[in-house]
Amino acid sequence: MAKPKGYTAEQIIMKLREAEVLLSQGQTVKQVCRGLEVSEQTYYHWRREYGGIEHDPGEETEGIGKRECQAEEAGGRCLPGQCDPEGGVVKKVISPAMRRQAGEQAQQVLGVSERRVCRVLDQPRSTQRYDKNIPDDEEILRTRIIALASQYGRYDYRRVKALLSLEGWRVNHKRVERIWRQEGLKVPPKQPKRGRLWLNNGSIVRLRPRFPMHVWSYDFVQDHTQDGNPFRILNVIDEYTRECLAVKVARSLTHKDVLEVLARLFCERGVPVHLRSDNGSEFTAKKVRAWLSRLEVKPLFIEPGSP
Repeated sequence: MAKPKGYTAEQIIMKLREAEVLLSQGQTVKQVCRGLEVSEQTYYHWRREYGGIEHDPGEETEGIGKRECQAEEAGGRCLPGQCDPEGGVVKKVISPAMRRQAGEQAQQVLGVSERRVCRVLDQPRSTQRYDKNIPDDEEILRTRIIALASQYGRYDYRRVKALLSLEGWRVNHKRVERIWRQEGLKVPPKQPKRGRLWLNNGSIVRLRPRFPMHVWSYDFVQDHTQDGNPFRILNVIDEYTRECLAVKVARSLTHKDVLEVLARLFCERGVPVHLRSDNGSEFTAKKVRAWLSRLEVKPLFIEPGSP
C-alpha cells in the first residue's frame, strides 16, 4: 500500500479520526484538509485506503501490517503469538498441561494419530499419555488457603504456608505457591497517603460540572475472567447527567483505543468543554493531549490519591 511520504499508518488513522470529528462539527472538507495540512486528493486517498480500518485491541497488525497477516492466513500457517484465522492472538503453548491439551484437541479436530501429533508438536509420547495425579486433599487445601488469604490480607504465600504448618498440614511451599497462583491471589500494594483535595480557604480544587457536555470523565476498570486472564473496561460518563456514554471491553486497551472511543463519541454527541481523567499513561500520552488540544478540549487531571 503506497502512503504519502512522512506519515506512518498510525498517524494517518489518527488524522482521519480527527477529520471525522471536525466534519461532524459542520466544517467542510476543504477546511478540514487545511487544518490537517494535507491536500484534498491526499485526504480522499487516505479515505479509500484506511477508512475501513479500525483498531482491534487483540490485533497489533493494523494498517500496513494487516496485509502481511492475511497473507500468512492464506498460507494456512499461524505461529504462537501471531494472528489466528479468526483474527485473534494465539497464546504460546508452554506448560506440559497446555501441550497435552493442544495434542488432544489436534487429535479430535484433525482426526490424526497420537504418534503424528506428538511428532509435529515435538512432544514425547510419554508426556502426552501422562495422567496427572491430583492429591485427595487438593480442594480442601485450596479452600483453606483462600480462607487464610482472605483473613490475613497482607500475608503472602510463604506466611500462609507457615500458618498451614502450624495447623498440622504437611505441605511444602511449592504446592502452596502453585495453588496461590492458580487462584490469582496476591498481596495488594500499600496505598499512598492521600493529600487534601481542598485549598487553605476551603474551596474545592476539582471543577464541578454545571451543564450537560461540560465535563466528561473516563477511566479504566480491570478484572480477571475465570481462567485468570485479565481484561480492561473503558468507561466514559457525563458528570452532570451521570449518563454512561461509552463502555469498551477488551483484553488490552491503549491510547489508540481511547482515541477511537473519543472520536466516535465526539462525532455522535459533540465535543465537551473539559475531559477529566487520572494520570494514567493512556490518558497523559502526548498523542492524546495533542489531539485534544487541536479539538479545543481542555483536559483535567485529578490529584494523585483522590478517588
